[in-house]
Amino acid sequence: MALRYLGVVAPGLAPSALALAIAVGVDLLIGDPVYPLHPVRLMGATLTWCERGLRALGLDGYGGGIVLFLLLAGGWIAGLSALVAAATRANVWGGAVLHIFFLYSFLALGDLLAHVRRIDSAVAAGDLARARAAVSAIVGRDTDRMDGPACRRAAVESLGESLVDGYTSPLLWYFVAGLPGLVLFKVVSTMDSMVGYKTERYLRFGWCGARTDDVMNYVPARVTWALLGVVAFVVPGCSAPKAWRIGLAQHAVIPGPNSGWSEAATAGGIQRRLVGPIWNKGRLVTEIWIGDPSDPPLETASDVGRAVWLVTLTGLVVVGVIAGVMLTAG
Repeated sequence: MALRYLGVVAPGLAPSALALAIAVGVDLLIGDPVYPLHPVRLMGATLTWCERGLRALGLDGYGGGIVLFLLLAGGWIAGLSALVAAATRANVWGGAVLHIFFLYSFLALGDLLAHVRRIDSAVAAGDLARARAAVSAIVGRDTDRMDGPACRRAAVESLGESLVDGYTSPLLWYFVAGLPGLVLFKVVSTMDSMVGYKTERYLRFGWCGARTDDVMNYVPARVTWALLGVVAFVVPGCSAPKAWRIGLAQHAVIPGPNSGWSEAATAGGIQRRLVGPIWNKGRLVTEIWIGDPSDPPLETASDVGRAVWLVTLTGLVVVGVIAGVMLTAG
């Protein structure tokens, strides 16, 4: 739809309310299966191949990172757009299926919710080793010191933070620029996760991806903060004022300009403190808590369940608002 406003002729690429509803429904029902030819895995493999070539040419600084972005964004947007447009011209239904497949493949909320449930179930069963192993797949901290409540907190922290870059941001960029906008966001997100590190190897080479990721998540992070507060009004045991207040006051506690907004708002909304002692490579890196100081730390399965409800309903509200605007605008 936004593509149409820009005067872009793009058969099968413009955002669709029906395609969005179907893709989100499939994501929440079955998650995101792992298989070798998954579009995100292929995107990551493309990045690795391009990085290897650029470094071989001596392009391992800021310039190399910019070229990496141009190669990935240009190649993936052009290739996927051409594929979907060609499929749509050949058969409109085939093009629609391909459109929905890519839209579904680039969403991550269903898979993240399933992972949170796996961690919570392992803790409930007393299988701390399994819970720690599951936590290690979504956070980059030491897990050998984590007890059951710490595993649950890590799961909810990841859930709150990833609501933005795994769900709200891709949906908003899909709304703004259809499949090309969604692909652009996933390219940037993949770059941030693979090369956006503040290490000697990636500090300059990964700068372009990390900073572009900050820019593309800036508005979605703050929209998500606002909507978490709205949804907290209707979730039993949640507090809308705390979601807004804690998100606004404590978002900067979490490193980065964007990730703290939804994570802190989630802590305030469910009225439980998150984070706490974190160890990395045997060293205590923080003992900071986020959330209202008068609230207890998150510990129980019911705490996790309340967070799951808050995040899931917020995700559905995002979809409803975007789809409603699309339908209203025609």
